[in-house]
Amino acid sequence: MTRIIAGSARGARLEVPGSGTRPTSDRVRESLFGSLETLDAVHGARVLDLYAGSGALGLEALSRGAASADLVERGRQAAAVVRRNAAVVAKAGGLPTARVHESTVHAFLGRAVGPYDLVFTDPPYDLDDDAMTADLVALAPLLSADAVVIVERARRSTPPDLDTAGLRLFREKTYGDTTLWWSEPMASVDQPATESQSR
Repeated sequence: MTRIIAGSARGARLEVPGSGTRPTSDRVRESLFGSLETLDAVHGARVLDLYAGSGALGLEALSRGAASADLVERGRQAAAVVRRNAAVVAKAGGLPTARVHESTVHAFLGRAVGPYDLVFTDPPYDLDDDAMTADLVALAPLLSADAVVIVERARRSTPPDLDTAGLRLFREKTYGDTTLWWSEPMASVDQPATESQSR
């Protein structure tokens, strides 16, 4: 079990799928969301959680004031867990229920309608670099101009190829064996008074 750390559904307990997923630890989530809230990147955001696992990242965002969340998980059993977790969080916080999509990430991105303001992607260890890059390329047209994209991978993994997807790295943070890469659409860098200038 894990839990929602803060917001209107604080303390709600979440199931974790039995196998094939790697939940983001409470410590990493707490640090991540503290930084996101400093950037005012959560409240009112349209959130996309790819390779959702338990759905903890997208659901934490909803609890903290995101406007909506789409959670994408391929595994049938894991997707069922995410649906139950989404229902628990909606009830606990009086929130809209997150939309759960039982689909591969690439197939979902091919039919999704954006824009999304905040994206979490935490692919499994066995996802190869080319597939990771293909996902990011497919994601790019679905992003709002000032979107924040967080890629979570094992520290020993190859860094994501953000340039190919038109994304610019603006922060990198390692917690034990986990590294988070923070990025934004490159187009936003050229805009006057961009959010990137305040990061």
